[in-house]
Amino acid sequence: MLQRIQTIWTFLAVLAAVSLFLTGQDATVFGSIPVVNIGCITLVLVGLLSVFSYKNRKRQILLNTISIIINVLLIGVLTYWLLNLSGGIQFPEKGIEPVFPLIAVICLLIANIYIRRDERLVKSVDRLR
Repeated sequence: MLQRIQTIWTFLAVLAAVSLFLTGQDATVFGSIPVVNIGCITLVLVGLLSVFSYKNRKRQILLNTISIIINVLLIGVLTYWLLNLSGGIQFPEKGIEPVFPLIAVICLLIANIYIRRDERLVKSVDRLR
C-alpha cells in the first residue's frame, strides 16, 4: 500500500529533510557539533520507517509526530543560527534552511490527517462485520 496519499506526503517530508541536509552544511550552531546534519539524518530514517510501516497506522502517526517535533526543533535552531549571523536576516543574502523543516511539518500534518482518515474508515468497516 505504498501508493496511498499519506505515503506521498511523508515522502515529501523526507525529501525536505534531504534538501536541508544538502543545503545546511554551513550551519554551525554549537561549535563543531553537527546538530543540523544529525537532525536531518534522524528525520530521513524516521520518515522512511514511517513510509514502510504502512500496515501499522498508529505507529505511522507516532513516527510522524516524532518527526514533527524534530522539525520544530530544527526550525528553532536554524532561526537562532540565522539571527546570530552578521548582517541581520535578509533572505537573498542568507540561506533558506528554515523553510525546509517548515515544509516538512506541513507535509507531515497533512499525512497524519490522511492516516487518521484511513483509521476511521477501517474501524467503520470493522463495525459492519
